[in-house]
Amino acid sequence: MAEFFGDMNEKCSPSVEIQDMEAAVFRALLHFIYTDTVPEFEQQEDAADEKAIYADTEFGIKGISLGMVDGYIQAEKERKDRKDIIRLGCFREKEAAVTVMAQHLLAAADRYGLDRLKLICVGELSGGIDVFTAATTLALAEQHNCPELKERCVQFIIRTSATLDMVLRTEEYKHLEASCPLVVIELFKAARERRS
Repeated sequence: MAEFFGDMNEKCSPSVEIQDMEAAVFRALLHFIYTDTVPEFEQQEDAADEKAIYADTEFGIKGISLGMVDGYIQAEKERKDRKDIIRLGCFREKEAAVTVMAQHLLAAADRYGLDRLKLICVGELSGGIDVFTAATTLALAEQHNCPELKERCVQFIIRTSATLDMVLRTEEYKHLEASCPLVVIELFKAARERRS
């Protein structure tokens, strides 16, 4: 908010250009500022009774047994050929869009000091942690000082060796390694302590 109220050029300018933020995210941010609601999250709740493509309490995935790790890779390849599966691990298209919006809004809320929006985003992301979102959400939690969300991600990732192995195979984990190497060390320490 210092951009608007501090001793910055933006304070005197008739218009302000917001960089590094998608228009839809900024629109949602402004909507929250004026109404204290996030309609993108409420729309997901309205669609909650839709059937999930893949849903399981253990991995966020259904229809593939624990011993079929290679099946995950095959299913990911098949995803490209089937329009009904957006991405293995995402419950449905709307949930995937809501997760992405929550991730972007978390960064925006932290940037502009909107603590209530930040808490709402943390709540939304906490409920949607799966094999494919865990690493990205963990990186965001670290970068935007969300210790509760960080802990939930770590606990999800290390709860079984199969979950840990699957998360380590994702592209999102590679991003986590590159952007937050200290978190990766913490993650492996937590996994080692859990096994002890």
